[in-house]
Amino acid sequence: MKNNLWNMLKKEIREMFRDKKSLSMMLIIPVMIPLLVIGMSALFESQMNKPVEQYNKIGFSYELSEVEKEIAKELQIDVFIIEEKNLEQAYKEKTIDLYVTKEGSNYVIHGDDNETTSYAASLTDSFFASYKEYLQEKYLQENNMKAEDVIAIITVEKDIKEVENFYANYIINYAFLFIIMAITVSATYPATDATAGEKERGTLETLLTFPIRSKDIIIGKFLSVSLSSMITGAISLLLTIVSLMVANNMFQIYKGINLMLSLESTLFACFVIIAYSLLISGLCIAIASRSKSFKEAQSALTPLTFISFFPGMIAFMINVESSTILALVPFLNFTLLFTDITAGTINYLHILLMFFSTIAIITIVLGVIIKQYKSEQVLFSN
Repeated sequence: MKNNLWNMLKKEIREMFRDKKSLSMMLIIPVMIPLLVIGMSALFESQMNKPVEQYNKIGFSYELSEVEKEIAKELQIDVFIIEEKNLEQAYKEKTIDLYVTKEGSNYVIHGDDNETTSYAASLTDSFFASYKEYLQEKYLQENNMKAEDVIAIITVEKDIKEVENFYANYIINYAFLFIIMAITVSATYPATDATAGEKERGTLETLLTFPIRSKDIIIGKFLSVSLSSMITGAISLLLTIVSLMVANNMFQIYKGINLMLSLESTLFACFVIIAYSLLISGLCIAIASRSKSFKEAQSALTPLTFISFFPGMIAFMINVESSTILALVPFLNFTLLFTDITAGTINYLHILLMFFSTIAIITIVLGVIIKQYKSEQVLFSN
């Protein structure tokens, strides 16, 4: 019996590595991860280091005082003095990035809610903060009061230790989400070819005439698809580590931050990848084996790609934290464990719960598939 299982596994692996589509799914999709890491890092850096010349054109409906002109010069504000009735038109024509109107001592900053305006608004806020401080000091001096005694009536210091870099956290978690997606996509094609594909070609019926138990056939197919998924996961993890290393040295947004995973975190990440590969391979075979044709199986497996990716993405976006209950929830538990592992938090209980729930699901799924393969009505129905 063991020889039958081994021979079945060798057959499936041989066919999988001969198939160019299976190989392309296994090897090419992980290449997207470095593109994601480097591309998004470059985007973040360009947003952080946006040149002031791209948002410093500020229109004013009044003449600036000498003090205001000096402050504007220090902040590199390009001042445009325009009549109030023409300011809005100048803004629409993008001659200016923002405009300010004045009535008495009341100043109003005008603009739309877009990226350039937000940068310009922040620059204008700094301008008025400096001008307001100057006017306060002048008022106190004119009334024979020491400005420093009033303005500095209290002092506030900050001692906030940055434990997490937003950009680093974002890029690492999305990289691991894409590892999960790459593994899922890698599992769908060989699972489809090994089940619905063989059924469509008529080779499955021939295979079942051999003295091989249905159990050996299914486990052989399951292990071959799992191997494909694990190879994709290993390549994806390796490329993620390399791309994080490159990004860490290339971009200033990660200055003072170490993006690299510790050896312990890397080992546990591998463990999660193996567990996820087993789960997704079992589910892919279960779904594809019920399909009558290759095309039908592909259509049936498409939703699984989204189901595997979106729960984790939503959990990351709304900052869901791992818990004992969530460690048992399929798909979501893998993402939450990845988030903890990349943050350096290793919760052994959550990892064990994920592992046992995964094994339980795989056992049930394989049991159902084996029963299906014993039924000729399931295998050869039209």
